[in-house]
Amino acid sequence: MKLLRYGQPGAERPGLLDATGTLRDLSMLLPDIGPAQLSPRTLSALAAIDVSRLPPVYGTPRLGSPVGGVGKIVCVGLNYADHAREAGLQPPAEPVLFMKAVTALSGPHDDVRIPAGAVKTDWEVELGIVIGTRARNVAKAQALEHVAGYVLANDVSERAWQMERGGQWDKGKSHDTFAPIGPWLVTSDEVGDPHAIDLWLEVNGRRVQNGSTRNFIFDVPTVVSYISEFMTLEPGDLILTGTPAGVGLGQKPAPWFLKPGDVMRLGATGLGEQVQKCVGG
Repeated sequence: MKLLRYGQPGAERPGLLDATGTLRDLSMLLPDIGPAQLSPRTLSALAAIDVSRLPPVYGTPRLGSPVGGVGKIVCVGLNYADHAREAGLQPPAEPVLFMKAVTALSGPHDDVRIPAGAVKTDWEVELGIVIGTRARNVAKAQALEHVAGYVLANDVSERAWQMERGGQWDKGKSHDTFAPIGPWLVTSDEVGDPHAIDLWLEVNGRRVQNGSTRNFIFDVPTVVSYISEFMTLEPGDLILTGTPAGVGLGQKPAPWFLKPGDVMRLGATGLGEQVQKCVGG
């Protein structure tokens, strides 16, 4: 299934994209698509309904983050060897973890706001994992049982704040609008193999990232199991799994970064596309 949330910020309604590409309203069945709706039982019940009986939604409403009530966003850094190399770093021996504030969440086509004083705002196309059931110290062999589905994500980053302002990476990752998610949450059964997803991103029509989750250093079961060793993952939590090479920081012969007026377009196999215009702060 492709589940989504549509409507104005703070007033999104639950929806479903059917096999014909028609948006169907789910609000008669669910109050939202959030932690309480991501259990295997609820997803199985949804999969069994006749979606043609759900009311269609006409027009082109705004899409919000397809998951509401997100408790935390855990990110994996340097999870592609080519990205580690372009950053001038060695591929890590263990997953590198950092957090992104939930206030950074935005819809897949919302504007990205470049904050005042930012000079190195960057793009990162990523596969996002949506947790469906609580995961605490789970073994790698059982890790996928805790995954409700997957999303396309853009881990927007202000590199100067991330790397030149001291402390942890979080301050360069958490500005409002720095986590566009969606357009859909695609349930695990429809994704199949999360390690066979192509990812790409364009800036102003120029293709800058081309990658594949086949090239993960740490695969999805490893990432879920590893994070659950250090913190409990709750339903609705998001894990962003890292980006392939091609970010602004790694451009040759010199880095270049986003500015107001730039447009990002990104996509992933089976997970849809996003388009964001960059605007001032």
